[in-house]
Amino acid sequence: MARTEETNMDLKGQIDREKLPRHIAMIMDGNGRWAKQHNKPRVFGHRNGVKAVREVTEAAAEIGIDYLTLYAFSTENWSRPKLEVDALMRLLVETLNKEVATLNKNKIRLDAIGNLDLLPPSTHKALLQGMESTRENDRMTLILALNYSGKWDLVQAARQLAKKAVEGTLDPDSISEDDLARTLSTTNIPDPELLIRTSGERRLSNYLLWQLAYAELYFTPVFWPDYRKNHLYEAIIDFQRRERRFGRISEQLA
Repeated sequence: MARTEETNMDLKGQIDREKLPRHIAMIMDGNGRWAKQHNKPRVFGHRNGVKAVREVTEAAAEIGIDYLTLYAFSTENWSRPKLEVDALMRLLVETLNKEVATLNKNKIRLDAIGNLDLLPPSTHKALLQGMESTRENDRMTLILALNYSGKWDLVQAARQLAKKAVEGTLDPDSISEDDLARTLSTTNIPDPELLIRTSGERRLSNYLLWQLAYAELYFTPVFWPDYRKNHLYEAIIDFQRRERRFGRISEQLA
């Protein structure tokens, strides 16, 4: 047995399947710096990050995670050089077209959140086709956050609620946290219990700002193209060692 496989089996065996986070959110960071280390253009890093996406998705499904959300493209990413943005959009189409068969083989459903209508037509079409092709799968849901930002999500939810209030179908004084949560793009999806960010950065970068209110945060220095199954297992093991109190004290949990 190869050393890497042996390590993966050992870490996988340490995970308590009864205490898994139901939803893991990930910020896939470090593609550009990884490419720079290899004296390659940034797009080279994005291309090599696809393998990490495949490994992490399969690993999450194998151990029983219900939802995995990947921050694939933020609203702020449009400000990057046009050459890089165009290459990213082409890579998304290419990856979606190639990976749908693997998703179906593993019974993984594809979903997406964000202002999807503003994606390039070819990207939008490939995304919708992938979602339609996998919609009957029920082992795990893989959610791509595309043209997404937490602030945009809150604003679009506020607009929907305001419209209902103006129409007279909603009393503004009755608006609750549940009302707002149901109007976010993640409606019917449980809030993430674990956020993982790669590359050593320690910030949320406008990602799932409402939904991550009580998530455990896990930061790793590993650049995304180098991220593998063992790194995911380590994050889950760390999560399971933490005490989640939700405002209470330890004695109340006993």
